[in-house]
Formats: sequence, structure tokens, C-alpha cells
Amino acid sequence: MKDSIGRKLSFVECRESRGLGVGGGMAQKATISESGRDVVAIAMGPGKRHITKPVCEITFALREEGIDTSVLVVNAGSGVPADAPDVTTSSIFGLDPIEVQRIQQFKLAIIHLGNVRNHLIYKARLILRNVNIPAIVVCQAPIDFEDFASIGVQTRLVMPPDDKIDTKGKIVDIVSGVVRGTTCPQSKLDEIVSKVRTHL
Repeated sequence: MKDSIGRKLSFVECRESRGLGVGGGMAQKATISESGRDVVAIAMGPGKRHITKPVCEITFALREEGIDTSVLVVNAGSGVPADAPDVTTSSIFGLDPIEVQRIQQFKLAIIHLGNVRNHLIYKARLILRNVNIPAIVVCQAPIDFEDFASIGVQTRLVMPPDDKIDTKGKIVDIVSGVVRGTTCPQSKLDEIVSKVRTHL
């Protein structure tokens, strides 16, 4: 019946803990909603500054196109890694061993880690130090492959010198201009879907 009306059925095994807000709409930190093993969208925990709205829209758009997409909300998702030069925040970004294991099970990661350029490049580096999968970075700030390669992150177009490579995983694409807390334009959703299809 679903096929005859052009729809695809997907099952989402959602959340280890209750959601936040009326109706439990927003996932808390340290939760995962699983739907297949193709793509995992990695998001920060929700808060006043960490607005996860684009991740929900991106995930829905990918599932609508038949791409099984899971969402992992990082437990220690705020702040920056301990080795970042701008450690002025009160919290430290990090990954739990269980999060590393979960991410590694997927074919492709979508990394959505905020808008502060100098924060998100170091967060992406920490994730890709620990997992050996290709990743697409989705962010608000304008950013390019050189920004990542300059701190030792492997990328599809620009590579650090051999003795400066600091990651197992590789950034294969970037989608910038996705604004936190506002509706994601269809053109950006289409761009993300297209790039995911290219790299799966």
C-alpha cells in the first residue's frame, strides 16, 4: 500500500531519555534515535545557545528521500575540546566511548556543531580523530576545506602534510549557511540530500 502511494515506511527507535519541552519534542543530550545504519546526524545538546532545530529538519528531509538517518545528540556537546586554542567556555566538548562506537557503525556522518567557526572546526577534528568514516559538515558560518586541513583534519580536496594528519576520518563535503533556530530553506535541504547521495 505504501509503495502504491509513493511513500516509504521507516522505523525510528527513538531516545534513551525523555525529550524536553511540551510534548517532549526536543531530544536531550546523550540520546540517539536510530533508523538504519546509513547516515548519522551528530548534534550538540539543546540549550539557549545550542539550537538543534536544523538537525530535525535535515533528518526528516533525508528520511523523506529514502535515506535511513539516525540522530546522535552528544552528551558533552557544549563548549570546545580541551586542546582548542579558545578554551574560554565553562564546559569542555567531548565524546563518550559509547558514542564513538555508535558513530563508527554508520557509513556517513553529518556533523552539525554550531556557528562559531573556531569552535566547530576543533569539534569536528575531535570527532574525526576517534571515528574512521567520511563526514559532511553542516554549519551556519562560512567555512572551507582549508580551515580544517590547517588543523590536521583530512578533507576530500585539501590534505594536511603527512606528518600533520590528526584524524582517522575525513571531511568529504561542507554545507554552510544553515542558520540555527530558523526554518532550513528547501534549497539547503536539497543541497544536503544531494551531497549525502554523492558520498554514500
